[in-house]
Amino acid sequence: MTHITTLAQLRNLYNLPAPLVVAKDVRHIDQHAKTFIEHSTLFMLSTHTQDEFLDISPRGGEAGFVKVLDEKTLAFPDSPGNNRLDTLTNLLNNPHVGLLFIVPGVEDIVRVKGTASIHTDDDLREFCLDGKTKPKVVIKVEVDTLFFHCPKALMKSKAWDNESYANRSFLPSLLQIIKDQQVEKEERGDTHTID
Repeated sequence: MTHITTLAQLRNLYNLPAPLVVAKDVRHIDQHAKTFIEHSTLFMLSTHTQDEFLDISPRGGEAGFVKVLDEKTLAFPDSPGNNRLDTLTNLLNNPHVGLLFIVPGVEDIVRVKGTASIHTDDDLREFCLDGKTKPKVVIKVEVDTLFFHCPKALMKSKAWDNESYANRSFLPSLLQIIKDQQVEKEERGDTHTID
């Protein structure tokens, strides 16, 4: 098996992208991206861990839970969770983020790269409610680049096709999964804990 180690080797396998594809990045939130983001109920947030691995966290809410503050800035509430603070800790170590916005039923995706910051301003927390609750913190993202991603992945996955939905019977409950994993960790002698 050949291990690809250079861009030249990789590029040899693929055609050059069309000029419009190369040029589709924009450095601000245009009207179409703003509309898409304001209709999004789910996005994935990618951050860097302290040891430089990537981490991805889903974020969800009613349409409009992500606010477009201006043509360069997004803001969203940090919803209560498990209190591990993985994402927030990651942002303190490295503020560079990637976001992947999804609108259920729409196969296009908006990809954003930017720099995040954590805020406790009362006015901002009041503006970026988590449902009806004022969040402890709001995350702001200064957009570096964004673009509309082609719908091919969602089309191939049939993510919005009801007939493709899986019956959960192939998996136990989340609580049972976590319990089973804890038993396996003990058997393996894995003592990793979060700080």
